[in-house]
Amino acid sequence: MSVTRIASRYAKSLVDLAGEQGKIERVLSDLQLFKEVAKNRDFSLMLQSPIIKSDKKQNIFNSIFSGKLDELTEAFFGIILRKGREGLLPAIAREFEVQYRAMKHISNVKLTTAKAMSADAIEALKAKILASDATDDNVELEVAVDENLIGGFVIEFDDKRYDSSVAHKLALLRKEFAQNQYTKEF
Repeated sequence: MSVTRIASRYAKSLVDLAGEQGKIERVLSDLQLFKEVAKNRDFSLMLQSPIIKSDKKQNIFNSIFSGKLDELTEAFFGIILRKGREGLLPAIAREFEVQYRAMKHISNVKLTTAKAMSADAIEALKAKILASDATDDNVELEVAVDENLIGGFVIEFDDKRYDSSVAHKLALLRKEFAQNQYTKEF
């Protein structure tokens, strides 16, 4: 079974249990804290290491997260550690966020522009995105700047990409001229 499917099943169980107990927001913030800690290379390597025993990993988790997490999240981490699935925790945290967004009807939209946009322009674009039928009821907008676009913007969400950048249009023109059938070759 693939890592994504396994992580998805664990995340689904956690979402369901947190929803029943009314702790979904708290568990989400706990998993976001875990993801921040997991960015540490040593911590990440410890999670993946088969040499370090689960009781040692549990002690490390206790020293890092003790008193900072909800008891549901602590119990979940304990189960994962006892089962030897701690290497899946980063994937479970990512999948939990995906399922949380689906449950709350939140679309994650990434906007990349050639130059920084004003706050008013970003809000106007966000309103247009919300008005379209392509996204859910709520939109989380992530804004980035990439000067290689030359001009225009790129919007990405739900495995869709709308590229209205000058760099993309130049690439299309270059491709079209390369395939021009009307010029004679000598």
